[in-house]
Formats: sequence, structure tokens, C-alpha cells
Amino acid sequence: MILVFKHFFYKNYVGLSLWPFIILKEDSLKTDEVLINHERIHLKQQQELLILPFYILYFLEWLVRTILYLNSYRAYQNISFEREAYDNEKDMDYPSKRRTFGFLKYLTR
Repeated sequence: MILVFKHFFYKNYVGLSLWPFIILKEDSLKTDEVLINHERIHLKQQQELLILPFYILYFLEWLVRTILYLNSYRAYQNISFEREAYDNEKDMDYPSKRRTFGFLKYLTR
């Protein structure tokens, strides 16, 4: 289910997945297939990690990478979950064919 909340987002962020919803900054983004696919990948990640552990791991990885890089945006860009989603967002079949725990190969790259 896709929802739109204009005032929910910080700076340049335009989409967010909170199981089972995809939340967008603007209604017009509903037609952005790449963005929707990116968020669908996150929904798959959340589902396979039973939702709450996903958010805990996401936050912990962001925190560790923020300390390592001393830059929160660079940390966000390098979170394994984000790297998997960004690398595969243009492949519209990826969410259905991805391997379980596909984000793990992005932890050390």
C-alpha cells in the first residue's frame, strides 16, 4: 500500500518503507517505478528479518558507519540494505527473484 505524507520527510528524502507501507513525499512519485521498486526491495528485506530486527540492524549499521565516516549521509549511502536497493532498483524483477538475505553481500563491499 502506498501512502503520501508531505511533511514526513527530511531534506532530499522522498520515499520510505515502513512495513507494510511505502510512504512517499508527493503524490506524483507514485509513478516513479524505480523509486517504488527501491522501496519494494526494502519491504522484502523487512519481511525476511521479521520487521523489527530490520529496523534495529538498519539503525545499528547506520550508527557504526556514521562513526566510521564521520558523515551521516555517507553512512546512509553505505548501509548494506541501501546498497542492495540502489544497486538493483532498476531491475523490476529483482524483488521477486532476489535471494534471501541478499543484503549480506553488501556488508563488506
